[in-house]
Formats: sequence, C-alpha cells, structure tokens
Amino acid sequence: FCSAKVLSSIFEEHLVKDGVSLDFADVMFKTWLAEKDMSSIITALKKASLESRLPELFPVNKRDQETFVAHFKKVGLGPIADFQETQRNYQVKVELKKHVTEMMKDEEPPKEMVAYILEHMQKHNLKEQEVTMLVWSTIMASVEWNKKEELVAEQALKHLRTYSPLLAAVAKSAMAELSLLVKIQEYCYDNMNFMKSFQKIVVMLYKTEVIREEVILKWYKDAHSSKGKSVFLEQMKKFVEWLENASEESEEDED
Repeated sequence: FCSAKVLSSIFEEHLVKDGVSLDFADVMFKTWLAEKDMSSIITALKKASLESRLPELFPVNKRDQETFVAHFKKVGLGPIADFQETQRNYQVKVELKKHVTEMMKDEEPPKEMVAYILEHMQKHNLKEQEVTMLVWSTIMASVEWNKKEELVAEQALKHLRTYSPLLAAVAKSAMAELSLLVKIQEYCYDNMNFMKSFQKIVVMLYKTEVIREEVILKWYKDAHSSKGKSVFLEQMKKFVEWLENASEESEEDED
C-alpha cells in the first residue's frame, strides 16, 4: 500500500516542523484503514523499522504520549493511538527489566530496586499484574541455575529470599499474587530441574509475606494451571492441610 521509502520520508525534520508530516500521516492512515486493516499498517511499519518512531511525526516540543494519543483519537484514528500505547508499554517494560537486571548485577540493595520499580510503575501507569510477572522473570533470568535438581532448590531459595521484597512490593492484590503463583507453577514445569522445588518456593514466599494464605488455598482448589497439576498439587497437599488447620484453630480461638 505504501513503500518503506515513502514512509521514511515523512519523518524528515523540515516536514515535521511545518506540520506537513502529521497532516500527511492523518490522510495516509485514514485511506489505508479504509482500504485495509491495522495489521497491514503494523507490518509495513515494521518492515521499514519505523514502528517505534511514530511520535517523531510531532515537533520536539509536542512529542509526548498524551499529545500523540489525543491527536489520533480526535482525528478518528483510534487504532493508531492504541498501537502507540502498546508500543510504549512494551518499551517501558523492556527499560524496567534492563535496569533491574543491571541493579542485580551491581548487587544494589533490594530496597533501592523496590524504590526504582515503584517509581517506574507510577510514572508510566503500569499494571500491577504485568509488573509482578516482569519482576519474577527478571529475578529468575539473572542467575545461571544448577542443572541438578537437588542443588537448584537451595540455590533458588537463597536467591528468591534475597529478592522477595521486590515481589512483595509489586504483588499487592490477591489477583497479582495468584498470577504469580500460577507463573511459578508453569516455570517449575517448563524448567524440569525445578519440578521438586515448587513447594519449597511457595512456602518461602508465604513466610516472606509475598503470597497470602487465601491465595494459596484458592490456587490449590481451582485456580492452578494444568501444567504438572498432579505433581504440584501432591507437593502442596500437606502444606495446604496445615494452612486449613491453622485457619480453623485461629477461628476457634476468636470464638
């Protein structure tokens, strides 16, 4: 529909400065969407390596997310605004993961990492659940894991105990905790040397107040993943029974 050369040319500085680029983009995208769909625009932008450059259609002093989204929604190009929101969200998460990985490499205190993550979340309006998943994968990707399952459990517990404050800081809701628990289950299933470590990891995260009792019980009852279900439910059986008994005893004490 539109060649890479034409797409690239609309980012020339003098055209952007005079507002020509934006006017042309408005007409081009409207015509494009009338003829085809958003996926064909995305394909063309990626082919020309321009998918992250759309904000450059605006002059430097107006090159912010709010202005971009407001403009394209106003001219009836909501799909372009939505695409940019997705792009920005992806870039912001990449930046977060990269910075936290560097902080871990430099052995900075977890307290400083928590401060950075929370600030980044607030600044970019990131969802708690997606940041929880991101923090978990960053923590687990920062280590060369032992191939022997009898040794990896000890290594994982030590590593996760150090960085559990990061998970506790971001997984504040029951939904985020449950998503984390399912993510851990799937991680232990996908990385076979972790199969026997699942229960130990969950108990440790319970003790460090990352995952609360009712979330573990909900997971056990009906919110677990099908991946390795029978193995992990069996591993958790005694701990779940202990939680249920402790809960009943505390209720009796209250009576």
